[in-house]
Amino acid sequence: MDVMPKWADVVLIPLISLFLAAVLSALVILGIGEDPIAALKLMVDGALGSTYGWGYTLYYATNFIFTGLAVSVAFHARLFNIGGEGQAMLGGLGVAIACLYIPWPHWSIALVAAAISAAAFGAAWSAIPAYLQAKRGSHIVITTIMFNYIAAAVLNYMLVNVMRPEGSMDPATARFPEAVHLPTLHEILAPLGIEFSRAAPANISFIVALLACVLVWLLIWRTKLGYEIRAYGHSEKGAVYAGIAPVRIIMITMLISGGLAGLMAINNVMGEAERLVLNSTEGAGFIGIAVALMGRSHPFGVLLAAILFGFLYQGGAELALWTSIPRELIVVIQALVILFTGALDNMVRMPLERIFLKLRKG
Repeated sequence: MDVMPKWADVVLIPLISLFLAAVLSALVILGIGEDPIAALKLMVDGALGSTYGWGYTLYYATNFIFTGLAVSVAFHARLFNIGGEGQAMLGGLGVAIACLYIPWPHWSIALVAAAISAAAFGAAWSAIPAYLQAKRGSHIVITTIMFNYIAAAVLNYMLVNVMRPEGSMDPATARFPEAVHLPTLHEILAPLGIEFSRAAPANISFIVALLACVLVWLLIWRTKLGYEIRAYGHSEKGAVYAGIAPVRIIMITMLISGGLAGLMAINNVMGEAERLVLNSTEGAGFIGIAVALMGRSHPFGVLLAAILFGFLYQGGAELALWTSIPRELIVVIQALVILFTGALDNMVRMPLERIFLKLRKG
């Protein structure tokens, strides 16, 4: 029997960890001679105080939802997929191929095709490490992180030598046709009478990300496959005894995980840049690990954690713009959040378990 109720594990522990990270971050800001209260106010106003700020916060959050879900699905099978960055890069290549070389009549059809292509490219890139783990015993952590660098080299080659428009010096594809440009949240909400910033990059991909959260929840907790994934994650020997094939579970789980990471490209490549450029992922694949950890590998937790990291990204940009606080400080804050929600999880969990145990006995 669990010592703590489920809500305490999913909500209370992350909140306390976040509070501790915030306190430590405030001390760091004080140490460089800035006012932490003023810095927090500026971050909140810049990230949440206007539809423009919300637009950027939700844009970043959309990326983190996809990569966070990718890591979460793998976590449930106790597979540590840290190749989301490379899988998202190759997903961008899939989006670019779908959008540039096929004349789509409308963005809605193009979105479906680009999403399938992005997921297929991401899944294909995760399939090789999955096969090496399932058949050869190669550790998934090592292979997935190595494949991030290979993906960067592949993308660089494609952009410089194959897909770059003639006469262009920029290692990027041509801009996608206007017919495949995705509607922004401004264009989606305007017919409903809701004002939203025209300049914000948030687009319909955010709605796709919310749908992905629902589908992952249904997969993991409402299907036979999801049960097998969780069973394998809890005990490989027990799963084998129950007739669950490890090779099948590893391959399917990593294909789903890689596909989710690849889907990120519909937001940053198709929705925002409207072309494929180098470094379009901007580290979102690695942030997805922190999002999955903080969200306890639950789609709802991933959604909340992704919005938090979107807030940190946009709020950090405002700090760097209007104060002497360097942009790198936000990386420090993110690291502190990861430290307390991941590596130091037991520092919060164990005292809380003792408190709940005493309350139960009392």
